[in-house]
Amino acid sequence: MELTHRTVDTGEIRMHVTEQGAGYPVIFCHGFPHTGFIWHHQLEAVAAAGYRAIAPDLRGYGRTDAPAGLDSYTNEAVIGDLLALLDDIGADRAVFVGLDFGAQLVWELSLRAPERVAAVAVLNNPFSPRPPRAPSAFWTKAAERHFLHLSYFQTPGVADAELAADPRGFLARVYYSLSGEYHYLDTWKNPPGLGYLDVLPEAPPLPWPWLSQQEFDTLVADFERTGFTGGLNWYRNLDRNWELTEAYADAEVTVPAFFIYGEKDPDMEGFSGRDPLATMRAAVPDLRTVVEVPAAGHLIQLERPDAVNSFLIDTLQTLGIASALTP
Repeated sequence: MELTHRTVDTGEIRMHVTEQGAGYPVIFCHGFPHTGFIWHHQLEAVAAAGYRAIAPDLRGYGRTDAPAGLDSYTNEAVIGDLLALLDDIGADRAVFVGLDFGAQLVWELSLRAPERVAAVAVLNNPFSPRPPRAPSAFWTKAAERHFLHLSYFQTPGVADAELAADPRGFLARVYYSLSGEYHYLDTWKNPPGLGYLDVLPEAPPLPWPWLSQQEFDTLVADFERTGFTGGLNWYRNLDRNWELTEAYADAEVTVPAFFIYGEKDPDMEGFSGRDPLATMRAAVPDLRTVVEVPAAGHLIQLERPDAVNSFLIDTLQTLGIASALTP
């Protein structure tokens, strides 16, 4: 089934979109440092099952525009891109799939525009209600004791220059460190004042069992061309996103939700509170599925595409969304 590329004019930016298949739309939202390519296993599987799989490069990434203004990278702005994508394909609603920042994005989309969301299928980043204080209030004190990328990324230009100087080395280190083969929170054992490459482990030579040299080179090529500022600007809007969601402070996610996570994912261990699953269940009343994948880390769609693909097909079937292959 042919993979196609095109550009969508959202009214603010031009967004590169990869598509495969026909039928009901399933839209995939990536995180940092990724592009829509990170979902290529899932696009193939979902398309083969009779659905229209769509993976945009979100703003600031890949072949999508990267606006200069910092305020162009709020969740509110990127949600505008996703709604424009729905309008472009003539769809009232879609199933949205998200990982990392993409997960935060689809959770917030389900609060802001539930009428456009048939369901959310989220990888590794559970929903939690808006906290009483801005995110920086939580990480600032921690960053005084040890290196923390959330803090390091805040100053424009610093991480941008470090990562752009060695995209290949950085991406290998960060992908490996986030996998089930390494314990990412060991980076917290390093003192503040270091760079990200100083604290990330040396990665073993490629290919890895779950990432080929060709896949890696495809991701590297995008960041060699664009740098990392667009993606880093998402981090620099975490407090602003908190400000912009005051109206949703006590809101529940009411759309059907499905969740899968890696047993060794660092977000579940160190970034989502003491009992993230209980917190999510309390705030997502229509949470229908929770799946743990043994030994998998953060990049679960690459590490265990079989498990993620089965999860997604099961999700679509549970929702009763007809396959285009059905007579």
